[in-house]
Amino acid sequence: MQQSRRNWLAQAGTLAGAAILGGTGHAFAQQPYPAKPIRLIVPYPAGGGTDTVGRLVGQRLSESLGQPVVVENKPGASGMLGNDTVAKAPADGYTLLLAITALIQSPALYKRTPYDVAKDFTPVSLIAKSSDLFVVPNRVPASTMREFLALAKAGKLSYGSYGNGTSSHLHGELLRQQAGIEIAHIPYKGAAPLMSDLLGGQVDSAFVDVTSANPYLTSGKFKILGITGTQRYKALPNVPTFSELGLAGFEPNGWFGLFLPGNAPKDVTAKLAAETARIVRLPEVTAKLAGMGLQPVGSTPQELAAVVAGDTPKWARIVRDANIQLD
Repeated sequence: MQQSRRNWLAQAGTLAGAAILGGTGHAFAQQPYPAKPIRLIVPYPAGGGTDTVGRLVGQRLSESLGQPVVVENKPGASGMLGNDTVAKAPADGYTLLLAITALIQSPALYKRTPYDVAKDFTPVSLIAKSSDLFVVPNRVPASTMREFLALAKAGKLSYGSYGNGTSSHLHGELLRQQAGIEIAHIPYKGAAPLMSDLLGGQVDSAFVDVTSANPYLTSGKFKILGITGTQRYKALPNVPTFSELGLAGFEPNGWFGLFLPGNAPKDVTAKLAAETARIVRLPEVTAKLAGMGLQPVGSTPQELAAVVAGDTPKWARIVRDANIQLD
């Protein structure tokens, strides 16, 4: 009798414990996202354009989601260190990546990358697009692209970039191929030193992103001969695109995009995309991005995925044709 009573009590205790655990698990599962702080990884140093965009969007996401969005700068290996942090993070919606075009350029430039862009990242929203300007200092006697190309064919000229494997380097190599000119590449350690030498006339030409050139557009120290992308920049309505100049391949824009780790929950992805698009369209955010020389977008996950899929082979072709390989 006593043994039966003990068995009954043990069984009852087990059932009660299971009910408690089941109830707790159900309650946890029903917690609305987000239920804790979110990490936003910026794979470049603090203070740069990517960091500025990340903090601008992160602050507003924090306000709208009701949880802190903590920006973490993880620079290194041309952005791959920070990218890899997100690629290997749990796909639970609590680790975000603010990526730039280098995310899809790196696989073509390096023999090996620690992640597979197609499998290890979930596109969320295209925040903004950017373009590169092709500029020459005033000492160079060319006011149009045609005049510059004639000079390049007549004598050796140089072009500067903000580093090996960057968009400015790839654009320079594409120009060399498309125009059939010999032009020496001078890589700098970032856009700031490149702009300094450009303004001082130490380099013959350069592809510079609009964000870096924006503070100097009215300086009168250089001439802008063309712009990459598919449309003219509103602040420079007289500067033609490369397509208008008859030079093909310069259509892909640079971009800033928000990503989650691969296989992120669809509902979380959709929520973050909707909030990001709404934030980008806020007048004060639009004005801030435009003031940086960017074209605000705020897209769906599908639209960002289409940009990634469409632009990846275009950049890979430029790298392959120019035979650029980085260690």
